[in-house]
Amino acid sequence: MSRRTFFTLILASCLVFLGWYQSIPSALALGGQQPPLNQLAPDFTLPSNTGDGNVSLSDYRGQWVVLYFYPKDFTPGCTLEARRFQEDLPKYQARNVQILGVSVDDVDSHSEFCDSEGLKFPLLADTTGEVSKAYGSWLGSMSVRHTYLIDPQGILRERFLGVRPAIHSAEVLARLDELQAANS
Repeated sequence: MSRRTFFTLILASCLVFLGWYQSIPSALALGGQQPPLNQLAPDFTLPSNTGDGNVSLSDYRGQWVVLYFYPKDFTPGCTLEARRFQEDLPKYQARNVQILGVSVDDVDSHSEFCDSEGLKFPLLADTTGEVSKAYGSWLGSMSVRHTYLIDPQGILRERFLGVRPAIHSAEVLARLDELQAANS
């Protein structure tokens, strides 16, 4: 097989996959079945690099939560996404929003990542993938890059499945503004 034929086949396969992926209903995305919008978000408790060592979603009732899943500490896309959330942290705090990051990395890795990048929000260790699975954000051995907005009553209000790390925090802030204005 020539190189040209090989690359043509690869390109065609990618286009077929993208066409198939675009036709997937939003309730089923890469990573699995998505939790339904406008219902209680799946609750959880996970070990964290902050506080007393464990964080539960229910700890944040009364404020909005940005729950973001990412593949791995110290990788380029994950580092960029975390940096953007950290840069915008004062804007989130002004909106009464808590950011929680989740990956399969352990607490020690999260601590090193936070120290290295100056992150001031909790990273949660989903080492078994159970929480990632509950949120349809699991891909075999790692979390998929998805984000969920949870309102102060614990209701899942929005999900972001096609996350682009460089602009994601700005997208989340814009959607938060819309949701908070609608609920005021």
